[in-house]
Amino acid sequence: MEYLCWHRDRSESEALRGELIESHWSYMDRYAKEMIARGPTFAAGSDTLTGSLHILDLPDAAAARAFAFDEPNFQAGVYRDVLLRRWRNSLGRTMWDFPGGSEGSDRYFVLGLAPDPVSDLERPTEDGRLIAHGPLLSDDAANWLGTAALLRAPSPDAARDVLAPHRYAQVEVHSWEFGGRR
Repeated sequence: MEYLCWHRDRSESEALRGELIESHWSYMDRYAKEMIARGPTFAAGSDTLTGSLHILDLPDAAAARAFAFDEPNFQAGVYRDVLLRRWRNSLGRTMWDFPGGSEGSDRYFVLGLAPDPVSDLERPTEDGRLIAHGPLLSDDAANWLGTAALLRAPSPDAARDVLAPHRYAQVEVHSWEFGGRR
């Protein structure tokens, strides 16, 4: 089962995050085989961290909750909250398989939240800019709750266009980069 886990930073937690970087990476190393995508999110136009995004293939909901809530930064109070949702890998690949490579500052995490749970799913159009894409699902995977995408785009507005805005109650765009040990 695939899950999207986005830990969103508490304001003014960057120093604490820096102190825990090795603990965070060591924890993530334990999940290397399960990772579909990972990386930090940033405030628009800056180097200010706003969160840590992970998409993983885990055995069940209990394993996903353990991953999210045992994470060292979460335990230490770096994060203000966690979005943890079932997700389906509509591209069938990991971020490391993305043909556009990992370099560049033109990467975004786009999150569209559905106005109401529905059973139909939006299908992506692969145009070479999608790194990862998939629906956010209810715990039983019966209802579509939104869509999450990682992509390369020239601007936040262009990234937002990957989702059909009329289908969503809210669309968020966050700067994102490929994660992992440096």
